[in-house]
Amino acid sequence: MSDLLGFGLLAFTSFFTLINPIGTMPVFMSMTSELDAEHRNKTARKATIAAFFTIVAFAFSGQLLFQFFGISVNSFRLVGGVIFFLMGMDMLQARLASVKVKTKLEKKSYVEDISITPLAIPMISGPGSITNAIIMMEDAKTIQSKIALIGAIFLVLLLTYLILLSSSKILKILGNTGKNVLMRLMGLIVMVIAVEFFFSGLKPILIDILNSSNL
Repeated sequence: MSDLLGFGLLAFTSFFTLINPIGTMPVFMSMTSELDAEHRNKTARKATIAAFFTIVAFAFSGQLLFQFFGISVNSFRLVGGVIFFLMGMDMLQARLASVKVKTKLEKKSYVEDISITPLAIPMISGPGSITNAIIMMEDAKTIQSKIALIGAIFLVLLLTYLILLSSSKILKILGNTGKNVLMRLMGLIVMVIAVEFFFSGLKPILIDILNSSNL
């Protein structure tokens, strides 16, 4: 029982650190600043649900999918880095704030666009959390430990959803000037994250190429 509890606690802390819902919140706030509270909450719900199913799907079939398509986690990091960098550029130039969504159809379309990419993938369920899910599922030898792992993922994403919901109140306090300043600041941070993602994926690929060329 103590081993199961320890495994569940390890799963929770590792996923909470990798998903980093507190760090995701400012980006979410910037991307949904033009939406009303109802559509902002809907975006948070869709993004966290999509992220949950993505992480669980990779937990059970990640290695098989990667092997079947010949995809590596490092390639996933490269793509995530490019997506993050482009998003950071838009945030830095306040392009995201200029998106005006007035009609119900426009709001629905915008929610559909951003809730899956980039919020659910790769912002919430990024290379780190997906890799962690695959590794921890391999370590989960019993049914109980697998249930504990899924439970930990669910709990972290539930907390992520609740944290994103609180962004509505924060946006009211910040006002338009505060939102623009926050967006530009987060744009810089997202671009730094993008560079880290990109080079953490590129380095192992280059090492493999150099090693294979030396053989």
